[in-house]
Amino acid sequence: MSDTGGPGDQAFRRTDLRGTGIEPSYAGALSFMRRKYTRDLDGVDIAVSGIPFDLAVTNRPGTRLGPQAVRAASVQHAWGPVWPWMFDPFDTLAVADYGDCWFDHGTPGAIGDAIERHARAILDAGAEMLTIGGDHYVTYPLLRAHAQAHGPLALIQFDAHRDVEPDEGGRIDHGTMFGHAVREGVIDPQRSVQIGIRTTYRGERRYGMTILYADRVHEASAEEVAREIARAVGGGKAYLTFDIDCLDPAFAPGTGTPVPGGLSTHQALSILRRMTEIDIVGADIVEVSPPFDTSEITANAAAMIALDYLCLKAWRKGARGQPIED
Repeated sequence: MSDTGGPGDQAFRRTDLRGTGIEPSYAGALSFMRRKYTRDLDGVDIAVSGIPFDLAVTNRPGTRLGPQAVRAASVQHAWGPVWPWMFDPFDTLAVADYGDCWFDHGTPGAIGDAIERHARAILDAGAEMLTIGGDHYVTYPLLRAHAQAHGPLALIQFDAHRDVEPDEGGRIDHGTMFGHAVREGVIDPQRSVQIGIRTTYRGERRYGMTILYADRVHEASAEEVAREIARAVGGGKAYLTFDIDCLDPAFAPGTGTPVPGGLSTHQALSILRRMTEIDIVGADIVEVSPPFDTSEITANAAAMIALDYLCLKAWRKGARGQPIED
């Protein structure tokens, strides 16, 4: 446990970026996992950032409220060790809540550039990003910023939809942007993999991506799926994007385009926990729409996915848990 600067309100009283201090989940200033709100990225390993955007949706809106809901849902998990890792990732990683990306909703054509500038400021400071959306369009400018820092990336996409619908360009749409990303050279389709897909659209292209349809995932073990992901990605750098509608609506009702037949929360977390071989340099969790959520089921699932991602990063940095003693 670190010096949190006193009891309560760690979001602004914390003096140490590492470690965990416990405070009531029902009280206090909210931040993601009670991390310090700061724009000072000196010594920060991972900056958590929200993008409250939903102007690109094609069905139900509300994902602009996603970052706020996921932060609120995260606080009940803000203590360690984390099962089944059996360590506290914040003992290893310096994680800060960078706040939200600011943009003018009245000038939608400029929002992509605003998100990209926001991301570049974090990456240029030497921190990695964990982003909470927002609809899935936000991944497009995030990928642009990450590719500028790292070169073309493998895309690991958990989703019900492939988001490569035909589009001549000029539109802001959460279902077309990965086709643009391939054509721009932002992502390498030969090293990219899409998991949990269970929709198709007339005219969409495969682009050489590996597609693990939902039925394939249901028939395989988490270990087998993780091995297929690692085999597709290879040894290069990757970006992880998790659209919450990859989960079945029973586990994630609060999303804009729910599709029955998806993964359970257990399946998704089990796969993620086994992706230890992959060099992931940035991640996002998107499409949480609180107006359609029930008892914070969806926001809670998204918060847990984000937490397990941080555990995955801590494990790759050397964190190891201790078994429970008799």
